[in-house]
Amino acid sequence: MSAPAPGQPLTPPETSSPDAPLPDALTGHWVDTRAPHRLRPFLKLARIERPIGWQLLLLPCWWAAGLAAIASGSPFPNLWHCLLFLIGAVVMRGAGCTFNDIVDRKLDAQVARTRGRPLPSGQVTPKAAALFMVGLSFVGLAVLLQFNRFTIAVGIASLAIVAIYPFMKRITDMPQFVLGLAFSWGGLLGWSAVFGRLDAPAFLIYAAAVVWTVGYDTIYAMQDIEDDVIAGIKSSARYFGAYGREAIASCFALAVALAGLAAWTAGGGPIAFVGLAAFAGHLGWQVSRLKGASAPVALSLFRSNWHAGLLLAAGFALDALGRHLF
Repeated sequence: MSAPAPGQPLTPPETSSPDAPLPDALTGHWVDTRAPHRLRPFLKLARIERPIGWQLLLLPCWWAAGLAAIASGSPFPNLWHCLLFLIGAVVMRGAGCTFNDIVDRKLDAQVARTRGRPLPSGQVTPKAAALFMVGLSFVGLAVLLQFNRFTIAVGIASLAIVAIYPFMKRITDMPQFVLGLAFSWGGLLGWSAVFGRLDAPAFLIYAAAVVWTVGYDTIYAMQDIEDDVIAGIKSSARYFGAYGREAIASCFALAVALAGLAAWTAGGGPIAFVGLAAFAGHLGWQVSRLKGASAPVALSLFRSNWHAGLLLAAGFALDALGRHLF
């Protein structure tokens, strides 16, 4: 088949099988191999077979919970809060992705990596997807109501950013920044859940997570540059162009600096900064592999940010524990 002329959209796909794994899904995931066939399109709408999304949404929550433990003198982050953040990240990521897919279903049909998703491929109707999104949102609300009133209000405030994000790729060259504003909100919640207010460490770790998100999602967007040009989709990968590696390195360096300031203002000790150094080292390794990276390598590097973020979360948690052991 010949390639489409510049500016000409790709032909939307015919309805595809719910058994077909999507390009960025984990190989052999239980959603594609063992889940009931009728549920598979909905599980894919929620990105269950692509867990990196909820993992990255969860990490700022755990970062802030670790900082709150340090500042409050607790031996470890509030485990009940951490569990609630885990559940909330999974269901709200699913709701957000479903909303994004409803809005973007025509654009997704024009991009090779996304045209097999349940909505553009015809496996799920927009009405069914909307009902599914509402159901997930109610579960997320039930989780949010377990926290103090201030945290509930902060959590509800995030919905405004979530609502506008799907439209940003049409009007701004940096939709990744808006994604960062939404995906990093847990940096505020993890702190307010403990103190019932927001202080400097919460704002600093939130800012760190925002620029980190811009960096790692630019890596993710590198997979789609050619199709994005055809479909007219804007992204930071397109915007930075040949300077993408340098821009990502700058985002990562700023994320490390802001996380370090957050740890310092929260009273973090040596172990917290060891975790920060490990986080910085991992981000530096990613940048070193970016030059000339293929789409599979870019996807692998993007996914590796789960491990990078865990290093920082572990540093904060162990610093809180170490104060009680030594």
